Amino acid sequence: MGNAEIDEFVEHVTERTDIYSVVSRYVPLTQKSGRYWGRCPFHNEKTASFSVSPDKGLFYCFGCGAGGNVFKFLSLIENITYFEAVKLQAQRLGIELPTKKTSPEQERRRREEKILLKINELAQDFYHECLIKTARGEVGRKYLAARGITTETIEAFKLGFAPDEWEALLKKLMRQNFSPQQLEAVGLIAKRKNSSGYYDRFRGRIMIPIANIFGHIGFGGRVLNSGDDTTPKYLNTPDTALFNKRNLLFGLDKSNRAINAAGAAIVVEGYMDAISLFSAGIKNVVATLGTAFTPEHAKLILRYAKKIIFCYDSDEAGQRATLRALPIVQQIGAEVFVVKVPDGKDPDEFIRKHGKVAFEELIKNAETLVDYRMNYVLARTEYGTTAGKFQALQEILPVIAKINDNVKLKDYLKKIANALSLDEYLIEDKWKKLSSTAEPDINPAVVKRKKLDAEKNPQLKAACEDVIRMAWDEGDTLGYTLAMVPLETFSEVYQEIIKWIENCTAQARRPDQMSAATELSEAANAELARILMKGSDTPREQKLIVFDDSVNILRRDLLEKKYKKLLAQSEKDIPNDEATRIKIVEELIKVKTEIDKLKGNPNCF
Repeated sequence: MGNAEIDEFVEHVTERTDIYSVVSRYVPLTQKSGRYWGRCPFHNEKTASFSVSPDKGLFYCFGCGAGGNVFKFLSLIENITYFEAVKLQAQRLGIELPTKKTSPEQERRRREEKILLKINELAQDFYHECLIKTARGEVGRKYLAARGITTETIEAFKLGFAPDEWEALLKKLMRQNFSPQQLEAVGLIAKRKNSSGYYDRFRGRIMIPIANIFGHIGFGGRVLNSGDDTTPKYLNTPDTALFNKRNLLFGLDKSNRAINAAGAAIVVEGYMDAISLFSAGIKNVVATLGTAFTPEHAKLILRYAKKIIFCYDSDEAGQRATLRALPIVQQIGAEVFVVKVPDGKDPDEFIRKHGKVAFEELIKNAETLVDYRMNYVLARTEYGTTAGKFQALQEILPVIAKINDNVKLKDYLKKIANALSLDEYLIEDKWKKLSSTAEPDINPAVVKRKKLDAEKNPQLKAACEDVIRMAWDEGDTLGYTLAMVPLETFSEVYQEIIKWIENCTAQARRPDQMSAATELSEAANAELARILMKGSDTPREQKLIVFDDSVNILRRDLLEKKYKKLLAQSEKDIPNDEATRIKIVEELIKVKTEIDKLKGNPNCF
């Protein structure tokens, strides 16, 4: 696949894509003054400073500076590469990716992967049909009904049932000309140990499809009536070329919009916990796949919200799992809270018994990371002795080492001091020693915008934006701009944008949002998006007048700085010879005359 084919493919996807439709999947938007506004998904904010312009196909956050076109938005919010964002949108639109020239081995692997994905898709359909339409699925339907799982939820998650038969799926898919080796490659069947042949891996289980943003890639199965203590309650697809538990959160493909709207994700341990909460109307929920919570899991959630609420089982194993997860999310930069489900219940049991409102009250009263850690340690430490106090202190302090809010910090230090009956100054001294070795938090989801020199002067900033907008529309105006105002006059970010547009013009190609997103730095691309979004749809004649005025403003500022420098030079070091004095005076007069000319007639050039 050549560059021309890629460009054509990207252009086709772009033409079919509406930025409002894409962004509104993740961010609730309200129309105002011809644009749409919402709370930025890339940083926490109380007032909406995130703007989307469907006409221009751009977004920009006036709070954190993130900006660009629709694919830049997708790449940031899904934490994927720019071209992966194009492919994701193409998949959502049903647009086939163009084929590319590959080696025979690459082509073989590509075909095989496509077949494996198809096998998973057919298996999902088989299990779902067994659950909702066959007599074999009656036991599964009764089980789900008893747990309060609605028909709507069954359809939303495409839940299914694997018959308690050794070769039901194997025979079904082999009749469709798939080989046992292919079925084994996606983890649906396994080799018999004591004889030849294969058997279905999932039998007598509720089947739960697991998907990432690109589609269905694996299964989890919940056993029914095993009668065998050695049979695991939950069984996942083993790690395959398509499936890796460390990089997946169950339900995220269904709950991402709810997570974004709520500003928080509820993390539970099991599939049925997540499905029960979802079915009861708690939509912003995800589950780990029987594994420890990983940094990859945290990064997935941070695409949609910064607040993570852990709601693991309240038994000792669940609390230990919570404690292992907390440092991971804190290091990533999340706001961490913990829900303790009363009476030793798991979230599924609690919501079935007490309902949605009671569960929402638990969420409302969730403990902070520090409170949870402190209460956990105090419940398990003999802190009545001096040794016990300092042991507890050593276990509690690490979780507040990175708190930057002085008010919160003081409150926590006081709370710890009161709980341990220790002097607050001693606690603060221990905290200072610990925090001095802690690394600062970095939130990778927020795009930082470089401070522009021109921001010190709003008039100069507006003039810079005007000449860049004009260069975007008509690249040949750059020659005139740079003849009047040298490139070095502009800030670093503006210089990058101008040089890029100049390069596009030299290559006889129009600058566009796609090229900007892939060829400019994050800061320059975001700043360009902001500048273009501020542009109005005025007639060209009016734009030319504004452009001339802006160039003159920048030129005048440049000359005024030069005049001041010459004046300071002449006053500091008066030359002895008459000729040098005359030369400086003549230069001063020349510069002053041009300044006055610009002030008196801004359209003189």
